[in-house]
Amino acid sequence: MTQEPEILFTITGAVGVVTLNRPQALNALTFDMVRQLDQMLITWTKDPAIKAVILTGAGSRAFCAGGDVKTVAMHGMAAMKKGEGGGAVLRDFFREEYTLNHRIFTFPKPYISLINGIVMGGGMGISAHGSHRVITENALFAMPETSIGFFPDVGGGYFLPRCPGQIGTYLALTSNHIKAFDTMHIGFATHFVPAVHLARLNEEIIRSPHDLDALLKKYSTAPSGESDIIPYHKKINRYFSHNHIEDILRDLEKDSSAWAIETLKTMNAVSPTSLKIALKQIRLGAKMSFSEVMTMEYRLSQACLARHDFYEGIRAALIDKDRKPKWQPLTVDAVSDADIEDCFQSLGSQDLVLSQEVLYNTRQRK
Repeated sequence: MTQEPEILFTITGAVGVVTLNRPQALNALTFDMVRQLDQMLITWTKDPAIKAVILTGAGSRAFCAGGDVKTVAMHGMAAMKKGEGGGAVLRDFFREEYTLNHRIFTFPKPYISLINGIVMGGGMGISAHGSHRVITENALFAMPETSIGFFPDVGGGYFLPRCPGQIGTYLALTSNHIKAFDTMHIGFATHFVPAVHLARLNEEIIRSPHDLDALLKKYSTAPSGESDIIPYHKKINRYFSHNHIEDILRDLEKDSSAWAIETLKTMNAVSPTSLKIALKQIRLGAKMSFSEVMTMEYRLSQACLARHDFYEGIRAALIDKDRKPKWQPLTVDAVSDADIEDCFQSLGSQDLVLSQEVLYNTRQRK
C-alpha cells in the first residue's frame, strides 16, 4: 500500500496550494516537510506565473499542531548516547525550520494561511509570518514550548512581544491555549471567516487571486464568543511587565483571585529554565529585526538541545505521558542568571545568519 505524501503541492491557475497532509498527527511538521516547503517557496518566488500561495491543513482537527518534537527528541537522545551532543540532525532541523520561517516572512507574494483547528508552535511559524492569516471559530492557538522544556521559537521572539501589552509575555510563560476571539485580539489572525465558508473562500481565491482583498472582505466577519484574556488584561500588563520571573511570580502570589492562582499553578508546572530563557527572549526580541530574532532563537535551540529539560519535557508529555516532568533545576530560584546568559551566546561560525528582510506588505505588520 502506497503511503500518501506528508505534504502536497498543487498549482491551480496562478495559485500555488500547499496542504499539510498528516491529519492523524495533527499535521505536525517533519524535517522532510520543512525542506519540501522551503524549496517550493523558492521555486514559486521565482515563477512569475504564481501570484499567490495558499497554505492549509488536511482533516478537520488541526491546521498544524507544531513540529514533530517527539521525533526531534528521539534523534537528540540517540545522538547524546553516542557522545554527539544534540546531533547533526537536530542542528540541521532547527536551522532549516528557522530559514523557512524567514523565507515566509520575506515572501514577496500573498501568502494566505487558512487555519481551521489547532495551530501551535511550528504551525505558528509557517503561518504567523505570512501576509494573510485567516482563522475560523475552530482555531485554537498556543505556544506551548515552556511546558516541554523549550522556548517559544519559530519567530515567537518577534511575534509575541508585538502582541498588545504584555499578552505575548503571558502566553509565552504560561503556554496557555486561546480560542478564535483572542487569536484575533492578539494580532495572530488578519481575518475571521466562519468554517462553513472557508472552502468557498479557498475556491474563489484560486479562481481570482488578484481579487484577494475584496474576497477576504466579502467573507470576513467578527468572531463571536467571549475573551479569556481581555478581562485580565490590566493584571497581565502589570504582573508580566517585570524583567525577572521571580517578580512575576511574587505579584501573582499576592493576588488571591482564581485567575492568579491558576496562572501561578501553571507557571510552577513548566520548566523553570524555560521560563527564564523565554522572558529574556521576549524582552530582547521586542527590539530586534526578524532576522536577528531567528539568529537568537537558533542559539537558544542549540542550548536547549544540550540540556536536560527538553528531553524530560518530551518524555513526560509525549513518550511516557505521565505529565510529571522532573525539571533540573527544579525551581526558578535555582536557575542561575549566568546559565541563562550562556544560552544566548554566539555560536561563532555555527550561527544562523539570515539576510535583512524586506516586508511583503507593511500594512500587515505591526
